[in-house]
Amino acid sequence: MTGATYGSFTAWLRRTGMSSPIVLLHGLTFDRRHWDPLRRELAVLQPDRRVLALDLPGHGDAPPRASYDLREVAEIVHGQITAAGLTGPPTVVGHSLGGVIATIYAARHPTSAVVNLDQFLLPGPFGDVVRAAEPELRGPGWRAVWDRMLAGMGIESLRGEARHLAETATAPSRDLLLGYWSELLHGDDGQIAVDREADLRTIAARGVGYRWVTGAQPPVPYVEWLTAALPTTVVTVLPGGHLPHLEHPAQVAQLLYQDDRS
Repeated sequence: MTGATYGSFTAWLRRTGMSSPIVLLHGLTFDRRHWDPLRRELAVLQPDRRVLALDLPGHGDAPPRASYDLREVAEIVHGQITAAGLTGPPTVVGHSLGGVIATIYAARHPTSAVVNLDQFLLPGPFGDVVRAAEPELRGPGWRAVWDRMLAGMGIESLRGEARHLAETATAPSRDLLLGYWSELLHGDDGQIAVDREADLRTIAARGVGYRWVTGAQPPVPYVEWLTAALPTTVVTVLPGGHLPHLEHPAQVAQLLYQDDRS
């Protein structure tokens, strides 16, 4: 399908007053329950807009797999979206690793927009940390690696339901960490950058909107790389931790509403 077809279909949706459906992809080890606060906010703003929250393979009610290659996962997501019978290209919202999957998905399948919640697309320092931790990940103390990751997500600042979901709507396992991080563990940073840039350029050519929501002012070199590949990227800073959909559900819902109206 050509970029013109993508763009014209989205324009048609807006001319007819229809909203693109929303597909929600959670982060690594979490599950679709993480989206409950955001879904309630969206129901107030746009009660007729369809919202589909999925469990990624190996998470929640989704069965485990032998491989969690991100491109394969994007194809599984496409199968779930197709089975749900959504009308028109969706707005795909991905948190953390779900943001990478949303980006890969949008480069391969009809998509109205992507909203990436606090996920860098380049390995950077995080890739170095994961690779350094690989021996620990493969040993009996693998959980300590994930606990260190959790300590940097800002969960301690959450309250009420948000804190409860961050702490309970999750089921970490060694297989999930090793599987979903396989690209970081075994891939080349240069090739990963080439692949992600190609995804972004395809998204740009198709006229698909892209918003990156981050919890802190991002590094200038990274923003320059991102916008060079996809010049229409909108960068939004929602100060806080790594879980903006739990910390700021009303603000994230408002962004989705604004994007749908623009």
